[in-house]
Amino acid sequence: MDEPLIDRFLDALWLEEGLSQNTLQAYGSDLRLFAAWLKKPLSEASAADVTRYLAHRFRAGVSARSSARLLSSLRKFYRYLVREGLSAGDPCAGIASPYLGRSLPDTLSEAEVEALLKAPDPSRPLGLRDRCMIEVLYATGVRVSELVGLKGEQLDRRLGVARIFGKGGKERLVPLGEEAKIWLEEYLEKSRPVLLGARQSAFLFVTQRAAPLTRQAFWHRLKRYARQAGIEKPISPHTLRHAFATHLLDHGANLRAVQMLLGHSRLSTTQIYTHVAQARLKELHARFHPRG
Repeated sequence: MDEPLIDRFLDALWLEEGLSQNTLQAYGSDLRLFAAWLKKPLSEASAADVTRYLAHRFRAGVSARSSARLLSSLRKFYRYLVREGLSAGDPCAGIASPYLGRSLPDTLSEAEVEALLKAPDPSRPLGLRDRCMIEVLYATGVRVSELVGLKGEQLDRRLGVARIFGKGGKERLVPLGEEAKIWLEEYLEKSRPVLLGARQSAFLFVTQRAAPLTRQAFWHRLKRYARQAGIEKPISPHTLRHAFATHLLDHGANLRAVQMLLGHSRLSTTQIYTHVAQARLKELHARFHPRG
C-alpha cells in the first residue's frame, strides 16, 4: 500500500535534487525494507518505531554507516510527507544519527598502480581498451559511472581535457595528462574501430557487441588485473579514485584543486585524503627512520 507513495516521493526527490538513479534506488530500498518491517502504513510510524528499527538493524550486525544512510532516507521521506500534508509530524526529528568513525579509504601505492596499469595486454583490442580505461581513471580521478558513461563528444583531444557530468548533473573539466592522452589515441586508432566493426556508438568505451561497458563488467576486469599484478588487497574502480587524490596531495597539490578535480561539493569530503597522506608519512617514518 506504500509503494505508490514511495514512488511519488522518489519522483519529487529526482525533480528537486537531481539525484542519480543509484541514489534514488538506495532511498527506495531503505524505505521498502522499513515498510516491510513496520507492518503498518509508513505515514503512521512513530519515533519509537524508528528507534526500534535502528536497534533491530544494530542487533543484525548492520554497519553504523548503513544505518546513518537509512536515517537520512527516512528524514527526507517524512519531511516530504509533512510538506504534502500526509503526516502530522516527522518521527525522525529527535533521533540522532549513529556515530561514524573516520575511516580512511583504501588506496594503492604508486608502485601498485604501475603494476596494475601493466596488467592488461595492449596487443589485444580488449586489453588496449582496458589499459586506456585504467589510465584515464587514474589520470582523472573520475567515478566509474562517469568513466563508462563517457561519450566522444565530451573529449577535447587537442586540449587534452574531458567534460565530466557528475552527481546532480554538475559539470567539470578534468585534464587527461600526457600518458592517458597517448593511450587514448592508441585505443581510438587501433582498438575501438575493431570492437565496433561497422556499427556506431556515441559511447567512448565499448564492448565487442558495440555496447557501452557496464560498471560491473569493468569492476570484474579490474579485479582480475589486480590479481595478475600481485595486488592482494581488495580493489575497486573507486580505489583508483582514492589513489588519484592521495598521490596528488603526496606530490604537493592544493586541496582546493583536488576538490575541483574530484567534483566534491564540500571541501570536508576531500579532506579525508589529507589523513591518508599523513598516515602514509607516519608509516614511512616508522619503517625507515633510525628512531622510528
